[in-house]
Amino acid sequence: MIKKRKLALFFACIASATLQAQVITSAVRVGPPMPMDTAKKTTPPSKGPKAFKDFITPATATDDGLLTVYKQDDKYFVQIPNKLLGRDILIVNRISKSSAVADKGFYGYNGDQINSLVIRFEKGPNFKMFIKNISYRDVSSDSTSEMFKAVENSNLQPIAAAFDIKFLSKDSSASIIDFTDYIAGDNDVLHFSARDKPGFGVGSLQSEKSYIVGVKSYPQNTEIKMVKTYSKASAPGAAFGPPPAGSLTFELNSSLLLLPEKPMRRRDYDERVGYFARRYNSFDENPQGVKEITMASRWRLEPKPEDMEKYKRGELVEPKKQIVYYIDPATPEKWIPYLIQGVNDWQATFEQAGFKNAIVGKRAPTKAEDSTWTLDDSRNSGVIYKASAVENAYGPSTTDPRSGEIIESHVGWFHNVQKLVRDWYMIQTAAVDPRSRKLVFDDALMGELIRFVSSHEIGHTLGLRHNFGSSSTVPTEMLRNKAWVEANGHTPSIMDYARFNYVAQPEDNISPKGLYPRIGDYDFWAIEWGYKYFVDAKNAEEEKLILSKLTTEKLKNKRLFFGQESNPDDPRSQSEDIGDNNMKSSTYGIKNLQYIVKNLTTWTKEAGENYDQLGEIYNQLLGQYGRYIGHVTKHIGGILETPKTTDQAGAVYEINTKADQKEALAFLDKQLFTTPKWLLEKDILTKVGINPNTTILNRQESSLNRILSINTLYKLSVDGEMWNATNMYTASELLDDIKAICFKELTAGGNVDIYRRNLQRVYVEKINNMLNPLTPVIFGLPPGVTFSFGPGLNEAKRSDVLALVKAHAKSLRTQLLAAPGDKITKAHTADLADRLAKALDPK
Repeated sequence: MIKKRKLALFFACIASATLQAQVITSAVRVGPPMPMDTAKKTTPPSKGPKAFKDFITPATATDDGLLTVYKQDDKYFVQIPNKLLGRDILIVNRISKSSAVADKGFYGYNGDQINSLVIRFEKGPNFKMFIKNISYRDVSSDSTSEMFKAVENSNLQPIAAAFDIKFLSKDSSASIIDFTDYIAGDNDVLHFSARDKPGFGVGSLQSEKSYIVGVKSYPQNTEIKMVKTYSKASAPGAAFGPPPAGSLTFELNSSLLLLPEKPMRRRDYDERVGYFARRYNSFDENPQGVKEITMASRWRLEPKPEDMEKYKRGELVEPKKQIVYYIDPATPEKWIPYLIQGVNDWQATFEQAGFKNAIVGKRAPTKAEDSTWTLDDSRNSGVIYKASAVENAYGPSTTDPRSGEIIESHVGWFHNVQKLVRDWYMIQTAAVDPRSRKLVFDDALMGELIRFVSSHEIGHTLGLRHNFGSSSTVPTEMLRNKAWVEANGHTPSIMDYARFNYVAQPEDNISPKGLYPRIGDYDFWAIEWGYKYFVDAKNAEEEKLILSKLTTEKLKNKRLFFGQESNPDDPRSQSEDIGDNNMKSSTYGIKNLQYIVKNLTTWTKEAGENYDQLGEIYNQLLGQYGRYIGHVTKHIGGILETPKTTDQAGAVYEINTKADQKEALAFLDKQLFTTPKWLLEKDILTKVGINPNTTILNRQESSLNRILSINTLYKLSVDGEMWNATNMYTASELLDDIKAICFKELTAGGNVDIYRRNLQRVYVEKINNMLNPLTPVIFGLPPGVTFSFGPGLNEAKRSDVLALVKAHAKSLRTQLLAAPGDKITKAHTADLADRLAKALDPK
């Protein structure tokens, strides 16, 4: 549920920083020179590894697996078979138990991944074993070609660590190194790298307070567990003062997992379907340049060889390897069935891809059932319970950088997500669902809300991104149609941020089935796109052609539209909205809020308690109202983005229609700029101490920030022919319309009350900001270096925007100087006129 920049959400970066090599050196004798005759009699130490018989003792504990582990006293040796040399090994570093005194915020809890990287073991000269940190940024797949050699020559992989080969295995087919100091030490491969430390508030390692818990090996992976103590690091940006006192102790786990020798066939990304993705540069696939390959992140789901013919005939088959999520044993028992159901809800979607029982949620094995089982084992994916006040959940995954194959996932479920869903459900549905008219929900209701959160996060771990455009495909009025919405849901995708059906009105009598989010039509299609197995396709290029045609055909169904979560301009792709007309949907939502606000004091009353809960829920209501306003404001200067391939007709980008933008302004006039005094429920304000002026003005200013901005006006100043818009809404028209709304007293007459005076002062402030933008002060930038936002000042100066704003300011000033009114109104308009004069001539 976390929002990020567009590129960050499209692509997971591959760690490729050069790591400092660590070399074990032999001890040097210090003291007086040895007598010559004695020196002659001394036998020099033999070089190279010793024989296995000189290493193994009856006291040596042996654990066979990917890397056979030998433990002698307090030392850990690992055996690296020759057949493993050069193989890709994925390392996943994770927190097993978090520090009690760490500043965790959203991240840094048990189960959280610190980082992941790919390494290889390689032999070096002088009986050395190297760990190399492998980057897949530039790739040539044909090892016999000249290009392959050229890419290798330009991409020498960094040596991250070096070890003396201490012993050879019994049959000399493997090398044995002492791994103790490396496990226990501070390095960029295991546990916190130098790059990761600042984000976790971690400083230097305190080795005397650290120890190895154990090293356990399995056939495909080796798990290393440590307790490590670090000094506290200064917070990012804290340039002055001593470092903070105290220590941070973590239990950390490093998983070394052997990646498949033959990577899964990649599936090329299609921006019309929302998948997380990885990318690399291919030097093979473009005969006259470099081709950037972008591949979707997904699990390896394949039919069993014996079921291949059944699959080709269209029969449902079980996959060769099922996707399994275990529920953290630390999870409160009453929520486990709902979390499991949230996983199992996805089973039906995989049937559309041809697989039955493809995914399953399970209870974790007990110690009696399997004493070796642990969530730290990289083979086990899970839903991890975090005892935290954070109101959220998240669904990450770890992928093979060569193919996009998802290897494992640890869903993060914070305890206090219960408060989050309670607040959402109360504020969005209390007008229609009596069960939400109290502070503590019944377990059955809370369980269903947890189930929907579980399904959403599992969707992320299957590779699916947010689809903020999905709910825009549903006609707003259908959200009030009991039969329709209960049958189809209020959005076609659970990956949307379309929490609950806030459009439904009390008289509609819609049951919870028409209020909750659920897995919908888009989700079925997205899983089909990502997981259908194309038996006859010979390679990724053939799959891409098949899928592209299928996608073009499928998208004739508008309910399968994907609207990315990072688009700043498309009013169809918004967080927390529902329906195809935000003006209508927000009107219904506000109508419900007007009912709810009158009852909050009663619904939040608890014997013997103060009014803190009332204040919190009232602030949630204000936030929901602000979202309704924001959904509409985004229509002003909106640009619609509909990704297409060359075989699809029509434009990818279209300016929002004039009629739609005028409808949005009319809504804002009625619901925002005409003072929404219904928000100022006296019975609440006098109990929680909230300033009514600020309550109203904050919402008005947020909307004006977008409308009266260089960015919005710039988009409306482009030639209408470019947009193929015959009746385009212009920047000049917008300025005239918004002025008429915010300064209607100038034409209608009458005095200006305190709320309108506040609004008008903010309006003039925004005009000044456009004419005289402040230079942002960014900590850490050299003198004279600044950031530019939106189109940039130089670009704006070359356009019509500033000329239009100046003319607008002059016209408004003239009107203000001539405005009638009482004493305070005249003082107010005269003050605004002075401010505009200074804005026009700041010298």
